[in-house]
Order: sequence, then structure tokens, then C-alpha cells
Amino acid sequence: MIKFPKTPYLIKPKSGFKVVDAHCKPLDDVTEQSKALKKELKKLRKEISVLQHRLYAEDKNALLLVFQAMDAAGKDSTIRAVLSGVNPAGCHVSSFKKPSAEELDHDYLWRSAIRLPERGRIGVFNRSYYEETLVVRVHPNYLQYQRLAGLPDTLSEKSLESFWGERFESINDHEKHLTRNGTVIIKFWLNVSKDEQKKRFLSRLNEPEKYWKFDSGDLKERALWDDYMHAYEEMLNATSTVNAPWYAIPADNKLFMRVEVARTIVATLKAMNPQFPDVDKDELAKFDEMRGQLKGE
Repeated sequence: MIKFPKTPYLIKPKSGFKVVDAHCKPLDDVTEQSKALKKELKKLRKEISVLQHRLYAEDKNALLLVFQAMDAAGKDSTIRAVLSGVNPAGCHVSSFKKPSAEELDHDYLWRSAIRLPERGRIGVFNRSYYEETLVVRVHPNYLQYQRLAGLPDTLSEKSLESFWGERFESINDHEKHLTRNGTVIIKFWLNVSKDEQKKRFLSRLNEPEKYWKFDSGDLKERALWDDYMHAYEEMLNATSTVNAPWYAIPADNKLFMRVEVARTIVATLKAMNPQFPDVDKDELAKFDEMRGQLKGE
């Protein structure tokens, strides 16, 4: 098992994490550091590109990045900003929205399992199977569409208490299995404040080029903010493990958020230490022969 970076935003297993204590803004004032942060992000992107190239060549392990957040936290833009320099052949982004009829006919981990990264690749989940413990927990009536056996007649928080515990257990087992088989998992909760979300929603409503980003349903979900924070707190505490830790990244400052995510990815890839494959002596001897053939053309 690799050593994951111990940043100030790491949610340690069994630490009694509280959402109310999590930072939405950087721990240090970065208002005057915009130029330096942009420069650092550019450098980090290059490092990710180099390390991903080695990961691809080595073809032994994979890296899975999971992003979860409230609406307007900046998931899409962060993924784009951090991974823009990576070879597309070695990276794949999957977004998970409302399940299809086919997906509902399988267990809830199926649709993400078929999109896991191959060895040598970086996989990105923009939302993930964790939606099953977040949006489904806030809207338990969604469980009716999954046609699960043994659900209680009344889908209340109290009646489903053990149900969510079982889902957390299944997810931890799933991630443990992936880790044992060469997939390194790091998970980012982009922690945007309710006030900042309001500003970004207003921006979407006031700027024509952002109209397409707004959905009237966003306000309905915003009205359930406290329910979502409860669901996040339960989920983060139950599933931040030594195998697959969560990082609660302050999201009110988008530039800082992107840099902090990139720092964590670089540190993780360095801990994975991917190497170019060795070539044995017999193969090297063949290289000399082939060099001679090419020079003689």
C-alpha cells in the first residue's frame, strides 16, 4: 500500500470528522497569490503529465480520482484545469447522472465498475457510486426505482439507518478489492460554502454564456442543504479509509482548489513511483542489431 499525502485537508479514518469544522476557504490568505498559484498549477500539470506517461508505460497500476461536491462547487472546471496536459490515451473521465433503465437493472456499483480505469491509466469519476449515499439518502424515494428486496414500507431516515451502513460497508469492500488489485484511489470532496454557491448560481442566471449551466432543480436541492451536509458527514466518516482516503478541499477559491487537488495528485503519483519497464540484455543486444540495420538503409 502506498503512503497517501498527509495534507491539512486529509480526512483521517475514524477521526470524527465534522462538516461544520471543514474549511471552505484556504487555511492561509491567498488573495495576493494569484500569479504564484497559476505558475504552480502550470508546473503541477507538467508533473502529472510526466508521471502519467510513466504510469502508462509501466502498465501495472491505475489511479482513480473521485470527485464529489454540491452543485457549482467546480468539479468540471477543476478536472479540466488539472488534467489538461495529460495524454488523452491514458486518461478517461466518466460522469454519472440519473441512472438508466439498464443501470437500474444491476446493483448500484455496476455502472461505475464498468468504467474503472485500465492498468496504466488515470480514471476520473465526476460524481460516482457515492451518489447512492448522498442524493439517494436525501431522496430515499429513489430507492423504489431500484426494486430492492427487503426495503421497509416507510423509507425514513430511522428505518434506513442499517441500510446506509450496509452501503458504506459494500463501498469500503469494493475499494479494498480495487486497491488489492492495483487501483490506487483518492477522493476529493470540493467543499463549497452555501454563500459561495449562491454567488455562482446568480452568476449563471445573470450571464448569458452561463445560462446553460443552470437548472431549476438546482434551487430545490439547495433548499435541502442541511440534509446534504448530514449525508456528506456520515459518508465521509464511514468511507475515508487507509485504502481510499477522502480530502476535503476548500472550494470557495477556485484557483486554490485546483492547485490543492493537483498537489495531492502529484504527491500520490510520486508515491506510486511508476517506472519505465526494464529491457533485458538479450533484447538490448537485438537493439544494437536493429540500429545497424536502420543505419545501413
